[in-house]
Amino acid sequence: MPIRVTFRPDRQAPPVVESPQPSETHPQGAPPLRKGSGAAPGKSPASFGKSAAQATEKERVNEILSELDELIGLVSVKRLIRELQAYVEIQKRRTREKLVAEPLVLHMIFRGNPGTGKTTVARILGRLFKEMGVLQKGHIIECERADLVGEYIGHTAQKTREQVKKALGGVLFIDEAYSLARGGEKDFGKEAIDALVKAMEDQKDSLILILAGYRQEMEWFLQTNPGLRSRFPIHIDFPDYSLEELLAIGRSMFSQRQYTLTPEAQESLRRILQGLLHLHPYAGNARLIRNLVERTIRKQAVRLFRNASSTREELMEILAADLDWDEV
Repeated sequence: MPIRVTFRPDRQAPPVVESPQPSETHPQGAPPLRKGSGAAPGKSPASFGKSAAQATEKERVNEILSELDELIGLVSVKRLIRELQAYVEIQKRRTREKLVAEPLVLHMIFRGNPGTGKTTVARILGRLFKEMGVLQKGHIIECERADLVGEYIGHTAQKTREQVKKALGGVLFIDEAYSLARGGEKDFGKEAIDALVKAMEDQKDSLILILAGYRQEMEWFLQTNPGLRSRFPIHIDFPDYSLEELLAIGRSMFSQRQYTLTPEAQESLRRILQGLLHLHPYAGNARLIRNLVERTIRKQAVRLFRNASSTREELMEILAADLDWDEV
């Protein structure tokens, strides 16, 4: 390595000795790594970031699916949603490989009695499709006939367009959708249906429409509007909950509110639900259980209020006497 010596004009001053700094060396043919790049050898920072993003997306999707699995019952519904997840993912992979991919038409019909989980599942689907890149926002706008149908000609189309605009990037969920066709040809509900069909075509890449309602009424609705059936390729039936599923839902609701049922109270709950399932055609739903739980908690409060004070155990304990059959 050459060393340069420079003598100053003043001979009394020592000479200046300069030696060049050693240059950074790298293996033969290997470019230097940028500091702080964080990229693994052989991977560019861009591909590293893409892999991390995909891993994060997968984690969020798995979290949403775990939330779905935690719902009591709905076995056939959960199976169909996982089929939809697989279908969407495979179409995305085919697109990346420049293969012919099926268009993602995900408009749906939900059929089932009230309180069987339709709205809950719709919310989960919105979030799932957002994480999978199908929807930009994944939110859900819930509406019914009154939110769509106006009072004069032209008013209905305007109200319907407003609801569609709110739902862009997410899910428009219309409960009791069959009510849009109950007024006959001159009813403004038909105008709402026409506006929805137009929105499905114009906003097909940024909107998922879900029509929900009772099973028989929804079937009638589709028969009276033959063109609608082909526009909704996905039909999901929500069965009523069984006795054991209703009991599990009830225990879960009490537990979430930090209440415990005595063995006698659990047996009383079973007897009440058995009786209700025989008396009411739509008893197999979670709304009935929620009403029963809330009334039971109020009755427990009245019982404890008579005392000057209550222990922690008493505040949490539900007795058989707190469960009231007659008020459900």
